[in-house]
This record gives sequence, C-alpha cells and structure tokens, in this order.
Amino acid sequence: MDCTSNCPVARAHEVLGGKWTTLVFRDLMGGTRRYSELMRSLDGISPRMLAERLKMLEAEGLVTRTVFPTVPPTTEYALTDLGREMGPVIEAMAGFGAALQARA
Repeated sequence: MDCTSNCPVARAHEVLGGKWTTLVFRDLMGGTRRYSELMRSLDGISPRMLAERLKMLEAEGLVTRTVFPTVPPTTEYALTDLGREMGPVIEAMAGFGAALQARA
C-alpha cells in the first residue's frame, strides 16, 4: 500500500500511535468509565498522560466526557459511535497478542 499524505493508515496512526491510546480504548470498550477507574486499570500511566490522551481522543470525536457537579467532581468517559468502531481493531490486537503469548 502506497502511503501518501492522504493515507488513511497514517491518519489512524496519528490518533492511535500514542503511548497508552489503544489501552484507553481497550478499557472504554467495556463501557463508560470514571477517570479514577481508568487510572487504576492503566498501571503505570501518569495522571497527566491519561488526561492528555483523553483530551486528544475527545478532540478527535472518539470519546465523550461528562462531568457531574459533585464534590469532588466526578468525570466519566465513554466512546462515541466513531470510537466504538475501534472494537474490531482491539479484538484483532487481542488475538494477535494471544498468538504471540502462545509462542513464548
């Protein structure tokens, strides 16, 4: 596949290529998650990195953010319809990862 400046693979990589991004998708595939739930699930991610990834995914229209006026504020994240289209990609990655683990 020839990848020019209009390459859809390159565009997808712009969004998905960042560290932690696919793992954020993996967690959100299970449904709406609170920020604190994502922090616990993504062992090793810094709060700043998680906030950055979520903000970028929201700007791309892949994630929605809902803030509830509680003390302290509760923030929930969910995939949009477009974000849920990543489901087959995450499933394929899981299958490939399982195959790699089986070889080890």
